[in-house]
Amino acid sequence: MTVYNYWEGERIRLRALEPEDQPFFHSFDEDSEATLNIWQIPFPRSQAGDRRWLEKTMLEESENDDRFLTIELKGHGAIGGISTHACDKRMGTFRYGIGIGRDYWGKGYAKEAIRILLRYFFEELRYQKVTVNIYAFNERSIKLHESLGFQHEGRLRRMIYTGGQFHDEIYMGMTREEFAKTLTV
Repeated sequence: MTVYNYWEGERIRLRALEPEDQPFFHSFDEDSEATLNIWQIPFPRSQAGDRRWLEKTMLEESENDDRFLTIELKGHGAIGGISTHACDKRMGTFRYGIGIGRDYWGKGYAKEAIRILLRYFFEELRYQKVTVNIYAFNERSIKLHESLGFQHEGRLRRMIYTGGQFHDEIYMGMTREEFAKTLTV
């Protein structure tokens, strides 16, 4: 009998963070372009510091639906992470961020991970809207979200500072109904 796992896609699965993920996330932090696309360039962190972050994140019990999930390529191991935040059950809104290791860019893994996450939040948790903020220089992420059916909702000027200059922040969103339409296309 085949077991169905809601968190598995065709090639990837979303799962809880595990101790064996530490080497991947340490190497991810050392790729300044990858980290800048999702947050900022961090100070160098020791292996021990990464282990502390991993242990804290693994044991963290959220009072809402804020979660950090590892993106695992089936049969390979961790290739990225996706985290939800600003989850507001009353309003039915949430946000997320996603980061994929450079070796896995452009292969559709992020798209698959986002679809799994959105399906869960819209169809199981009854959220009605998701918003994502993307740095204007991250054209790869903007194109990804457009291909998923996200709508451009706004632009905040000069919100990000890196490389000696300011950059805009792009806001994109999708409603539950818009997501449902992508499933029938």
